[in-house]
Amino acid sequence: MTPDQTRIVQDTWKQVLPIADTAADLFYDRLFAIDPTSRPLFKSDTLPEQKRKLMLMLNSVVAGLSRPAEIVPAAEALARRHVNYGVTAEQYDSVGAALLWTLEKGLGEAWTKDASEAWTAAYSLLSGVMRRAAA
Repeated sequence: MTPDQTRIVQDTWKQVLPIADTAADLFYDRLFAIDPTSRPLFKSDTLPEQKRKLMLMLNSVVAGLSRPAEIVPAAEALARRHVNYGVTAEQYDSVGAALLWTLEKGLGEAWTKDASEAWTAAYSLLSGVMRRAAA
């Protein structure tokens, strides 16, 4: 990621934070729509807590993008836990698609070509670390 992409991700994330609950709802609705195989990984009674954890994790990742070495160990640990939950390598693609779709819907006009490219780079960085750790 370039420094400009990091700045764009961090700036647009500030616009997502006020709608974090809505964004989490959009994300999981979209994920389950495009990848029904992911639905059994989540129990309905724990989904509200999972939504909260998703937003906290994304917040940490976005904050740490300017210092990737600090977020890599946490991302690797998260990936190893996800292996135990039954997450497959293919599901990282579904998560990425759901995340980008959610950001596009949540950011509206702020979702520019540059924002799309920056968030794609950020997710590629994160998912690359996680895929390697899960392998």
